[in-house]
Amino acid sequence: MISGKTRIAGIFASPVSHSLSPLMHNTAFQARSIDAIYLAFTVDQTNLKQAVESIRTFNMLGVNLSMPNKIAVIPYLDELSQEAQLIGAVNTIVHRDNRLIGYNTDGMGFMRSVNEAGIAIKDKKVTMLGAGGAAKAIVVQAALDQAKEIVIYKRKNATFASVASTFQKIAEQTGCHITIKDYADTEQLKKDLEDTDLLINGTDMGMGEKKEMVPIDPQLLHPKIAVFDLIYSPRETRFLKEAKAQGCLTRNGLGMLLYQGAIAFELWTGQTMPIEKIQPLLDSKE
Repeated sequence: MISGKTRIAGIFASPVSHSLSPLMHNTAFQARSIDAIYLAFTVDQTNLKQAVESIRTFNMLGVNLSMPNKIAVIPYLDELSQEAQLIGAVNTIVHRDNRLIGYNTDGMGFMRSVNEAGIAIKDKKVTMLGAGGAAKAIVVQAALDQAKEIVIYKRKNATFASVASTFQKIAEQTGCHITIKDYADTEQLKKDLEDTDLLINGTDMGMGEKKEMVPIDPQLLHPKIAVFDLIYSPRETRFLKEAKAQGCLTRNGLGMLLYQGAIAFELWTGQTMPIEKIQPLLDSKE
């Protein structure tokens, strides 16, 4: 029941009506007997500053953000966590002692899903396909979690040089060996996959109009590679099916969605999200 002491959390996004976050967090608040409610707010570049100010005004627990708010919000915050600074994007704001602190739980959420699958990332080689926002968050967190080496494959287009420069800075700041290579260089990819422990599809191949496409030739895979796809609709992409046929451990992007939300919940409340109650809800929302 909503009381005179009920706290608010929410998501600032546009569009926002499709978000699964209210379902996740309200279920968790109820399960943990926390007097709080999670709401979806339509927020874009025109009203973001005022929306962020309202977190303090209404003494909110904090909020989640989607693109492009993740980057645009940074000037309005008091502090950034280490991973948010390195990524240059924020997906969670925590209101603590009248200060607004920006975090990025995307990479942390992905790494928790990797750990849940029984894989320890420390001293492992990671190969990432694609270099978009989610891929960057994961690369940063893998570096912070002491991966031995991270190789990123990106199309050699107009942004290649600037993206390579960005990842070089991340490598210098984390001490992790990070390289970016041409997606079209299949011979180099084949060599990298020979000793890769974790392969991640961070491209859109496998969803929407590209549903039947695969990001690389599945014949390059071997059973020692764990294959993760950031896509969760469909639940099993063609790439994951092909990888499973090669004997690989496979996971979709639902774990990342679940655990990035769980970490935000922990940051706001100091309590763990009841994963066993939330996971079935997400599984039923194909």
